[in-house]
Amino acid sequence: MAGLPHAFDPTSLREYDIRGVVGTTLHAADAYAIGRCFGAIVARGGGQRVAVGCDGRLSSPMLEEALVQGLIEAGMAVSRIGCGPTPMLYFASYQLGADGAVMVTGSHNPPNYNGFKMMLGGKPFFGPQIQEIGALAAAGNLPAAKPGSAETVDVSAAYLDRLVADWDGGDAALTVVWDPGNGSGGAITERLVARLPGRHTVINGTIDGTFPAHHPDPTVPRNLVQLADAVRAEGADLGIAFDGDADRIGVVDGGGTMLFGDQLLVVLARDVLASRPGATIIADVKASQVLFDAVAAAGGSPLMWKTGHSLIKAKMAEVGSPLAGEMSGHIFFADRWYGFDDALYAAIRLLGILGRTGQNLATIRTSLPQVINTPELRFDCADTRKFDVVAEVKARLAAAGARVQAVDGVRVLTEDGWWLLRASNTQAVLVARAEAATEAGLERLKAEIARELAASGLAPPDFSGENAGH
Repeated sequence: MAGLPHAFDPTSLREYDIRGVVGTTLHAADAYAIGRCFGAIVARGGGQRVAVGCDGRLSSPMLEEALVQGLIEAGMAVSRIGCGPTPMLYFASYQLGADGAVMVTGSHNPPNYNGFKMMLGGKPFFGPQIQEIGALAAAGNLPAAKPGSAETVDVSAAYLDRLVADWDGGDAALTVVWDPGNGSGGAITERLVARLPGRHTVINGTIDGTFPAHHPDPTVPRNLVQLADAVRAEGADLGIAFDGDADRIGVVDGGGTMLFGDQLLVVLARDVLASRPGATIIADVKASQVLFDAVAAAGGSPLMWKTGHSLIKAKMAEVGSPLAGEMSGHIFFADRWYGFDDALYAAIRLLGILGRTGQNLATIRTSLPQVINTPELRFDCADTRKFDVVAEVKARLAAAGARVQAVDGVRVLTEDGWWLLRASNTQAVLVARAEAATEAGLERLKAEIARELAASGLAPPDFSGENAGH
């Protein structure tokens, strides 16, 4: 394995993490360089301890080993927590008083991907910080350090104790089906449900980096078909799914119907606001207007913010928000929790609400104002062009006097509803979405999107996907 200087594949250094295809754009040498450079950054700030975890992908042990070697050579005292969910690594960083943390995970990507999520000083490590890793590795002239050390630490029991400590559903005997998707949250989920009241069934609980049952992304409806079938077969109250590293949650109600991230956030926000009236609840720009209206109706202060888990976490800390969420299924609790995205904790809080109040999830879902919207539409646009396209659209809308929210891209308000166009921070794609009260209104919004894209020389996205009415 080569040392420094080292050049990363430019596609692997993303906005929120480092990620690539193992053996093609991501190698053991990259993991070593990340360890060596991240360790130098931690040391520069006077820190020494770094917690390291990994998911269940086949490449994760190899990458974790190289990462730890780099950290040791940077003089770090490394606490290896082993295979588990990303939020358990975040928890370990607090529990162990670590100065930094690195999780080896490909998240919800296909099996041949892997990557690295990082924290520094209890805060997200992203954006320019990730680019600095690349610059330090390319320069290669890091200060010499006395070799550090590594120890294996099992924080799983403490993590489980902390999760269960916030159970507030009493003895409610809910029937729940859980689907960790063969991801790294499987073993912890099995242990967690054994400590909860009610009847619990876990499917796809075996950690398997090939993800044999389905792709590990719980926000895509087809990946929840098996869970929905199991919920109906068991006569369960609901089903809960996780992504490959259990920092994103998916939920289906007792009828097997999926709740979207913004619908789930309505349920959680109402509960938090009951004890914290006036609190700021944050959601990303892709969320339904129904959510923002529901937060206001419940006595909260809704705040629309940029998409991206690192950006959301930073904004939460800035404004003192107790709860935030994204359409992608990241749910962030600072109310009684640590402010990071944790699907297992979000599940505990959701079940607590249902157990304590006796509410039915399907009834809550159908009681929300019914709007019609497109799914998240992602379509190719070169990295060199995507931000310019959004800027061009924004300029034309301003000239036309349109009502625009420009928090992240453009979210355009019309009499029919709203439509969104933004550039992805992580891929060479544009993202569009639209929401209206009627089918005719939605068609008019789609036509507006198509006109704006055509004016910038782009074809419209494929709108033929089934509308996600909610």
